[in-house]
Amino acid sequence: MQFTYYGHSTFAISIGGMNILFDPFVTYNELAKNIVDINTIKADIIFVSHGHEDHVADLVPIAKRTGALVVSNWEICGWLNTKGIPNTHPMNIGGSWKFDFGTVKCVSAVHSSGLPDASYGGTAMGFIVKTAEGDVYYSGDTALTLDMQLIPTWSKLKYAILPIGDNFTMDINDAVAAAKMVQCSKIIGVHYDTFGYIKIDKEAAVQSFKESDITLLLPAINETIELS
Repeated sequence: MQFTYYGHSTFAISIGGMNILFDPFVTYNELAKNIVDINTIKADIIFVSHGHEDHVADLVPIAKRTGALVVSNWEICGWLNTKGIPNTHPMNIGGSWKFDFGTVKCVSAVHSSGLPDASYGGTAMGFIVKTAEGDVYYSGDTALTLDMQLIPTWSKLKYAILPIGDNFTMDINDAVAAAKMVQCSKIIGVHYDTFGYIKIDKEAAVQSFKESDITLLLPAINETIELS
């Protein structure tokens, strides 16, 4: 299983020859737009955690180019259908579905969700991705929530992907607490440094996790790492 980081909260996981893309936002990301060419991003399936522009700005062009199945909440899938993207699979919090690469369960995220055209973006959510190569949790944008204590009852996680930038989501301390709640010792940080509001001290962040015997990984934009 490989993880490729495209900046902000955009990343892909490669599992069994399938390319699974999450929350595509590159073109308007000043840190990524000169490093990542969205026309080269592969996607068989795209998962969208919520409707904010910094998670969907490149969703329509990538979905049209690749023909990927887009999985999100009911409202975002309906919005995509009006944009000429018919290949969608609506889900909602609490639901699971078996895909070719494994099973995905939608879980709670405490966050808002409005689409770029100001239409309603449904409820924000996270995803537990269960595969033969290990399970991964992507929390989406969220505050720390006690609902995270349920996640170990559904999955023994190999990695968790958590926002760490504060202001709009969890900060470092809350992300450490989240890692403990989901019982995962390998964390990939996302949703930081992109804007002035969410700039962090990366060395201090890594140290904060280390003090709790948790590894925080912060891949460079366009870097691919092995989730071993």
